[in-house]
Amino acid sequence: MTLPLLGPLSLSGFEHLWFLLFFVVIAGLVVLYLVVQRARSRRVLRFANMELLESVAPKRPAKWRHLPAILLIAALTLLTIAMAGPTNDVRIPRNRAVVMLVIDVSQSMRATDVAPSRLAAAQEAAKQFADQLTPGINLGLIAYAGTATVLVSPTTNRDATKLAIDKLQLADRTATGEGIFTALQAIATVGAVIGGGDAPPPARIVLMSDGKETVPSNPDNPKGAYTAARTAKDQGVPISTVSFGTPYGYVEINDQRQPVPVDDEMLKKIAQLSGGDAYTASSLEQLKQVFTSLQQQIGYETIKGDASVGWLRLGALVLALAALSALLINRRLPG
Repeated sequence: MTLPLLGPLSLSGFEHLWFLLFFVVIAGLVVLYLVVQRARSRRVLRFANMELLESVAPKRPAKWRHLPAILLIAALTLLTIAMAGPTNDVRIPRNRAVVMLVIDVSQSMRATDVAPSRLAAAQEAAKQFADQLTPGINLGLIAYAGTATVLVSPTTNRDATKLAIDKLQLADRTATGEGIFTALQAIATVGAVIGGGDAPPPARIVLMSDGKETVPSNPDNPKGAYTAARTAKDQGVPISTVSFGTPYGYVEINDQRQPVPVDDEMLKKIAQLSGGDAYTASSLEQLKQVFTSLQQQIGYETIKGDASVGWLRLGALVLALAALSALLINRRLPG
């Protein structure tokens, strides 16, 4: 919640929890106030002539006479929260990170179940992703079919990446595992030269494909996709998979119609084994939405920010109101 002039009022934790012990003091003040009010009522009842008492005692609005004390307790509560160092979640752009975009360019990407073709749609969405990604992130590009090739090493130069995306060429077979291993190698290489921290930069692989791995035939083989996904998990590099296409896709091979249905299950398992997320898209618009979501997820990180200013200002305001109400209602400061 944000109030004008006060700032955001939010809580996701505290930096100095021991300040919250002051709530014991506040609770004690509440008890003391109640005891004093009870004792005062008893003293009043000792007067036999209530009519005489009412004629000489100052008139006070009984309905509002406790308001200053209530406001004082509220102010102390707010100031205690402020002193405890409340924090809130703040999203900031990532600058020291590596993202490898790995795109399947096997022959199944010729299918036109997604207009104008799976590959053409993938190229358009990938370029949008490159444009939207936080400028400080190092983005690399790998194309894979039977083999994997690093087309662009991780860089902040988006024009180079988009130019390489435009030049993607189709090839035979699908070696998904090799594509992942090649991406991990590129990440390790650039991580060794990127400064700015004691640990390697955070990294992510975005794998886009429409079909099952064909080389090797068993994804659990040493060079298979599942083995590569487990290796990515061990290296702390999650894989976000994007399965793109429909169950009704086909390509023409030697005048024969060859079905190439999208294989969601393999890509979901790759994401699961690596600790990443799996996405599906069956149209260009859905694909763009997926990449927009990925950009928001990858391009920013959430850190703990200081949220004490809003609570401090509100506490000071309520404290001033407590003093003002005491002067107006009881003709003295609360106490």
